[in-house]
Amino acid sequence: MELVSVAAVADNLAIGQDGDIPWESIPEDREQYRSRIADDPVILGRRTFDSMRDDLPGSAQIVMSRSEGAFDVQTAHHAADVEAATDLADELGDDVAYVIGGAAIYELFLPHVDRMVLSRVPGEYEADTFYPEWDDDEWELVAETPSDEFTLQEWERSQETS
Repeated sequence: MELVSVAAVADNLAIGQDGDIPWESIPEDREQYRSRIADDPVILGRRTFDSMRDDLPGSAQIVMSRSEGAFDVQTAHHAADVEAATDLADELGDDVAYVIGGAAIYELFLPHVDRMVLSRVPGEYEADTFYPEWDDDEWELVAETPSDEFTLQEWERSQETS
């Protein structure tokens, strides 16, 4: 199974401010993001899950949380750590699982993901949540698609480091 990190990231790696994105919403980015993750499981933190309850993404939600908890959502599953989350994603039988945040989840999974699909939003924004820095030597930019308000980048882990 392939693990893919998906995020919208500013030049200063900002991803959030007070539980929301720090820039004006970009409908084209939201559409491509939702379309990409719609049919596969997503891995996310409890706060991110709670913030998306009105419109949950993915075919299943693997919610990372230190505390065991029941969810009132049939497609939501609890995972205590990275290994439990990846095992559960594997058990769901899909070829790919998307890691969709928040910051601590991105940080935990960065050593394990095979690809990163990043919507690069130009500018630096005031934020309280950031995407983790990565070592460019471990990653190769394999695709870049410019758009009016963002550039979609696809990164793959370098073969020498995997």
